[in-house]
Amino acid sequence: MKRHVLVLIFAVIVGFSGTQAAAYDYKVDDPYAATIVGTPDVLEWKVPEKIDYELLGLKVFPDRPTPDVFWYQREFLYTLSYQKQEAPLIFVIAGTGSSFYSSSMIFLQKAFWGAGFHVICLSSPTQMNFITMASATCVPGNIVEDSQDLYRVMNLAWQQVKNRIKVSEFYLTGYSLGGSQSAFVSKLDEEKRVFNFKKVCMINPAVSLYTSAKILDDMLLEIMPNGYSPEVFDRWFDERIAKFGEIYRMMKHPQLDHDFLYDAYRVLHKKGQTPRKENMAGMIGTVFRLASSTMIFTADVMANYGLIVPKNRVLGSADSLTDYFKVANRISFIDYFNDFLYPYSQSRNPGLTKEALIEGTSLRSIEPYLRNTPKIILMDNEDDLILTPEDLSFLKDVFGARAKIYPRGGHCGNMTFKDNVAHLINFFKN
Repeated sequence: MKRHVLVLIFAVIVGFSGTQAAAYDYKVDDPYAATIVGTPDVLEWKVPEKIDYELLGLKVFPDRPTPDVFWYQREFLYTLSYQKQEAPLIFVIAGTGSSFYSSSMIFLQKAFWGAGFHVICLSSPTQMNFITMASATCVPGNIVEDSQDLYRVMNLAWQQVKNRIKVSEFYLTGYSLGGSQSAFVSKLDEEKRVFNFKKVCMINPAVSLYTSAKILDDMLLEIMPNGYSPEVFDRWFDERIAKFGEIYRMMKHPQLDHDFLYDAYRVLHKKGQTPRKENMAGMIGTVFRLASSTMIFTADVMANYGLIVPKNRVLGSADSLTDYFKVANRISFIDYFNDFLYPYSQSRNPGLTKEALIEGTSLRSIEPYLRNTPKIILMDNEDDLILTPEDLSFLKDVFGARAKIYPRGGHCGNMTFKDNVAHLINFFKN
């Protein structure tokens, strides 16, 4: 059964919108369902199947030794999609834990290329390849430093491709955490003036990284009303994986990442299974936990911090990592912030308080820039799961007429919806 049929079945289960249908025809009312299901194929923006692109690599820190456990990480990878004629170049930044080849990034790559742009797709600074190959500190989570890392690889990528493509001007976008980072990268470019970005679009950004991460961490508590327990989580996760077993084999053992877990949840609907809200919240929380646990393990090894792997222990390419990942899966992002990111940051800046670090990783820290920079626009949803009501009010107040707030869509669930993509492409083209 095709995915769009499954998604339409699911939309019937969770309920169609009875209001604003004429104005906005995205059908999935439930924000949890929208976040997982996304957009039915029949309502997606049509993208070309084949595009002109290349997978390219950079040696960002040529002298940096790579731990044996990450032997397969040799260079920072990104993709270039190119036009044969002169065109604007758009940089696209992935969301938390995602790489340039995640399904959302491939969609945006094709949509922008089909609209006539050159496109460079960049993995998130929270993704393993970025942490090992392109992060100056190897400790992600400080959005200012992560954005400096992004700006560095953008510059290097541009130097690598500038003699192969003709570029008229530069644009920038990103979704989720990548949307937040787009704002900080744009502000940095105002100082460095390498690209002089003409247009920037933030898609479903987090206002406060700390607050959004806590919201996602807390979603796991939906399946554990008596508080987080590693044993209860392991049992619940094993049950989910057991249900996904047939799909896992059918898909030839893909990675247990965002794309697989959400795709598997969609496929289950053809069997008539109606997911409960707590299970949908639990799955969203699990996807975030898996992404953050990989990030935490990678940072811990690269920085030799000793949070998961004992300090100075050298892991070889053949060593089992199962026990380490079990530990990592039990560490929330907030635990990482409190026990790793903040102490590490404070060791480099002794006067830093935890409150200052939280504020510094928030869009509120650059409010005057966002409020007074007309080239930056916002796309978001009233029911975005990673925003508090105060966050949404902040975005509406700061961006005003530059904000396009859709009535529904959850967190990035409507990002491929035809109306959303039309608005996005129209902004960059006109």
